[in-house]
Amino acid sequence: MSGQILVLQAQGVAQVTLSNPARFNAMTRAMWQSLRTVFEDLQQQPGVRCVLVQGDGEHFCAGGDISEYPDFRFDPEQLRHFHEQEVWGALQAMLNCDVPMVAQIRGNCMGAGVEIASCCDIRLAADSARFGAPIAKLGFPMAPRESALVARELGLGVARRMLLEAAVFNAEDMQRCGFLSQVLPLDLLLAQAQIRAQHIAALAPHAARLNKQTLRALLSSPEAGALVALLASQAYDYADSAEHREGITAFLEKRPPVF
Repeated sequence: MSGQILVLQAQGVAQVTLSNPARFNAMTRAMWQSLRTVFEDLQQQPGVRCVLVQGDGEHFCAGGDISEYPDFRFDPEQLRHFHEQEVWGALQAMLNCDVPMVAQIRGNCMGAGVEIASCCDIRLAADSARFGAPIAKLGFPMAPRESALVARELGLGVARRMLLEAAVFNAEDMQRCGFLSQVLPLDLLLAQAQIRAQHIAALAPHAARLNKQTLRALLSSPEAGALVALLASQAYDYADSAEHREGITAFLEKRPPVF
């Protein structure tokens, strides 16, 4: 099976693993759909007190699985459905989940990986981890709701560089901007993430869920939501553009794009 979301539960901690190791855990469409189902289910499980989100093997998530893109990205309605229903459906399920979440990040955390990590409450990374969203090289922008989420968690300055320069940041950069809670040597990351998750799981679970509900309410802005919805209404008109096709085709042909 090419790509899946694995879930393992023990002692109040649900370990959610993004698993597509042959592609550095790049997210397939099926994985987005599964991720949504997983978090909708975790929200309904009172015995789950913390969620630990990680990648399978040496990477967190390298972005979207670009090998699937020619099948749907060049049609505006299919592209809209992908971002608004599949991707945002999964991210919204994570954001709606009242269980505290810890992200354990190593290797590449790109594009979709940054978005998934942005949904987590506490983010730990190996000192060798790399972060970015170099989709400018692929000829398309980040979708409005996803961009708003990332900008909120990274700060506008870092988000601008990530999207406009296709800049890639190291773990120390991401800790300085407040995105990461802690940066650790790779050999200590797994143990520390488990310690954090178990510590949270030992605390009052109902209080944690209430805290997350309060924080979510404080972060929600009707004005911002309306603006993002307006942008989303026309955000996918670029689907059949020459720039979009060239960016993805060049990546798949392993050559520099010509814009």
